[in-house]
Amino acid sequence: METEKILCFASMIVAGLVALLFLLDLILGIFGRYLVLDILFVLGAGFVIWQGIETYRELR
Repeated sequence: METEKILCFASMIVAGLVALLFLLDLILGIFGRYLVLDILFVLGAGFVIWQGIETYRELR
């Protein structure tokens, strides 16, 4: 597998973990439930996942 694809998958996995962590914080309030911060991190992670998907399609 090419290095670019590995980095693409790694960034999508990390962004998915960040999105999951902040969604759990938004729902359960694990780390103090800062609403705006949680929403912005989930949106940012979603953007990184979307960019990873588009980059993977381009690398195919």
